[in-house]
Amino acid sequence: MRTIRQLFPISSVTKFLNWNRTYAVVTNMVELKWEEKYELIIRNLAECLGAAKLKSILKERDLKLYWGTATTGKPHIGYFAPMSKIADFLRAGVEVTILFADLHAYLDNMKAPWELLELRSQYYEAIIKAMLKSIDVPLDKLKFVKGTDYQLSKEYTMDVYRLASVVTEHDAKKAGAEVVKQVANPLLSGLLYPGLQALDEQYLKVDAQFGGVDQRKIFTFSEKYLPILGYEKRIHLMNPMIPGLMGSKMSSSEDDSKIDLLDNATAVKKKLKKAFCEPGNVTENGILSFTKHVIYSLIKEGESFNVSRTSECGGDISFDKYEDLESAFAKEEIHPGDLKNAAEIYINKLLDPIRKEFEVDSKLKILASKAYPPPQKQKAVEELTPARLDIRVGKIVEVSKHPDADSLYVEKIDLGESTGPRTIVSGLVNYVPLEEMKERMVVILANLKPANLRGIQSHGMVLCASVDEPVKEVEPLRPPVNSKPGEKVIVEGYEDALPDDVLNPKKKVWEKLKVDLVVNNNGEAAWSGNLLLTESGGKLTVDSLKNVTIK
Repeated sequence: MRTIRQLFPISSVTKFLNWNRTYAVVTNMVELKWEEKYELIIRNLAECLGAAKLKSILKERDLKLYWGTATTGKPHIGYFAPMSKIADFLRAGVEVTILFADLHAYLDNMKAPWELLELRSQYYEAIIKAMLKSIDVPLDKLKFVKGTDYQLSKEYTMDVYRLASVVTEHDAKKAGAEVVKQVANPLLSGLLYPGLQALDEQYLKVDAQFGGVDQRKIFTFSEKYLPILGYEKRIHLMNPMIPGLMGSKMSSSEDDSKIDLLDNATAVKKKLKKAFCEPGNVTENGILSFTKHVIYSLIKEGESFNVSRTSECGGDISFDKYEDLESAFAKEEIHPGDLKNAAEIYINKLLDPIRKEFEVDSKLKILASKAYPPPQKQKAVEELTPARLDIRVGKIVEVSKHPDADSLYVEKIDLGESTGPRTIVSGLVNYVPLEEMKERMVVILANLKPANLRGIQSHGMVLCASVDEPVKEVEPLRPPVNSKPGEKVIVEGYEDALPDDVLNPKKKVWEKLKVDLVVNNNGEAAWSGNLLLTESGGKLTVDSLKNVTIK
């Protein structure tokens, strides 16, 4: 019921219809026949459940209806979609209640913290009133209600318990599947959500509920369970869903993928620039969708949709009908950049009255900042990539057995450093004869924290291919024959980042990265499928081992 899940769910052909052109102001409207009211109410809806009942009521009196929105994220430009249909309802004499579903916002996986419920309800009321005024919808025909005004009463609470005694877990889950945020271990609150929405129809004393077609499962849930409690089944009116402003390529949950009602002109330009608008694509184009369903519905009689272009691109062009604009875009006669620039002008005109109201009223500014405080800065997460490893080619210039450990060599290894060769201790005695170690070119991990190995401080590690079964074998990696001491080794695809000065042993960077270091089927060293290469482009290899780990 309460969320607009894409940037804007709206009727496929809903029209605001210029108030000065087609209809008089609501307060002075000529009384319509019930048949005319019915057509206004149902036109352009995706579905109407209870059409016969709707006709029956209209023959006797005006309809009573509510639309609800959960006070979670900040309302965005997509909220003009349901407002357009609410304008139709008002023209048809419908008594409309807008429910700010603050309690539902908390129950939907705690999208709105409890301490912010009241502030967010106040913000929603202020912003939606400003939006309705910007499209000339008289507020005296509307009623605004908060969920917590009645949902915490003794009677409502008792009905929640009554409903819980008859609703199955299966039905509660199914009803909320399209609306309540789905998580691996759902909270009980999410199961309560559909039932509370059903009870709202009774406690708001309405004949009908209006929402997007994504609400259908909750609506049918209500039609099944309210009569079980002895309450009347309501009418349900549903708007169709259409692509969001940013198209199917972007998520409406991201800030840059939706335009906030208070975004300034610079922010609007930035977000439209990022919007998905593929040349010739008219089916997944949020800019065209918004132009069709909102901008064209607001264009006055005798006006056109204007697209400004340079003379080199054909000059300015206007379109009286949306179909002509869509056809020109499909033929790639209109460039996406020109379409975005045109839409930008109309969007800013739509938002200007709302922005100005919040700019001149300091209380509204304070309310917005308190209802949606800036997120707390989080600690930057260090990216774990092999670029953090300082791997270099080295040359053993001196080697001897460790005086206090039979399995260890003590090597002096030239890494091309001005301070001279490093002392590195390695456990290669049982795998590589001493004579083969002398003057050998090896590959060194050079930014390990120095470690004391049986009384001798080691300043690095000789990287080796290793296998434990059936017999333990160890072979040092071999750099290309033309390598020089100190030559850097990079992992293909990670060339641009710099290594850590010293790997922090507490964060176990080396331990985490070495899991993906292997000698592949070709006897070449690689990390997660990416080859290890010297600066000159040579590969690191081993003499005989393949498909083994590097340690």
